[in-house]
Amino acid sequence: MERARKVIPTSQHTETPVYLGATAGMRLLRMENEQLADKILAAVANSISSYPFDFQGARIITGQEEGAYGWITINYLLGRFTQKLSWFNLKPSEGDTQETYGALDLGGASTQITFVPRNETTESSNNTLRFRLYGKNYDVYTHSFLCYGKDQALLQKLSKDLQGTNGTIRDPCFHSGYRRKMNMSDLYEAPCTRRFEATFPFLPFAEVEIRGTGNYRQCRRSILQLLNTSYCPYSSCSFNGIFLPPLQGNFGAFSAFYYVMEFLNLTSEEQSAHKKMINTLEKFCSRPWEELQMYFGEVKEKYLSEYCFSGTYILALLLNGYHFTAESWKNIHFMGKVRSTSVGWTLGYMLNLTNMIPSEEPLSTPLSHSTYVFLMVLFSLMLVIVVIIGIFIFHKPSYFWKDMV
Repeated sequence: MERARKVIPTSQHTETPVYLGATAGMRLLRMENEQLADKILAAVANSISSYPFDFQGARIITGQEEGAYGWITINYLLGRFTQKLSWFNLKPSEGDTQETYGALDLGGASTQITFVPRNETTESSNNTLRFRLYGKNYDVYTHSFLCYGKDQALLQKLSKDLQGTNGTIRDPCFHSGYRRKMNMSDLYEAPCTRRFEATFPFLPFAEVEIRGTGNYRQCRRSILQLLNTSYCPYSSCSFNGIFLPPLQGNFGAFSAFYYVMEFLNLTSEEQSAHKKMINTLEKFCSRPWEELQMYFGEVKEKYLSEYCFSGTYILALLLNGYHFTAESWKNIHFMGKVRSTSVGWTLGYMLNLTNMIPSEEPLSTPLSHSTYVFLMVLFSLMLVIVVIIGIFIFHKPSYFWKDMV
């Protein structure tokens, strides 16, 4: 907020709206302690209100909203909501609309998938939102998996792996030589891990020790146990019995999807990217922790120690959870920024609240600004020449016709 106060001209402070939206972390807190969540929102709102901006309020957005706003952000930045106009058909039609990108969002507490399916009929109305943008209706499929962000997924895996142990977890998702100790209360305080606590409520130890073994394939097998793909009450599902229509078109993967892949140098869009990712993770996860610290000493230990898990989890989520294939993998584009703007749900949230995307398409010419200016100048010059010739003929008609007699 201090930076905003410095960047935005003082004369525009009171005209600048400020919105605050909280996501999955606060959704989890609200599930656990609604009063505490309300107090935090009130405290933040009170702090923001002290600034000279037009504060519009703070609230916890739903998982559906988070997914939808990410989808709006990507397609707005890519210009996918504007229709293509032709020279002889300046009025846009349904067929002129560009195909939108799907959105894949991964945070610490939740993950979202959002896209426009080819088939407009749906088997689960709870996963469908309708938007009318620039004169076209979009029936968007979206679902948010709470507790399946990378941080909460790791806690779920550790809670599951703790069963049948003496308090020590030999974990293939951490590098060999790595050690970490956790309090049992830290492991089971979140709603995402409560179901595992009920399985063994009388553990004889209060502390858990993680010892890394560094094995990608074993790590992947452990992660897949978190994704229940055997139960599906619909024609097709993602995991945990959630309806998922057939994937359609290109997808932009952002937030932790991008940050983890960028660290692993796997954001390229080459044909063999899927196999390259597996090979990279096999090599990376097998590297000793001491060696990793030498090469990446500037990276915080928490992040560095969890890249093996996070990368393997992303691969399992995309392939086994969302059912991308080796062939459709090329349709995934890992995005950090588009046109110098960070990709995420926040821009879509702001665009929606401020109505900056009109429901109807404003009629415009199929020309860029520079082309339009060039043609107008050219037309003006031709008009001037025609007028000069006309005046000359009018005043000296005999001179013009003498060679034709």
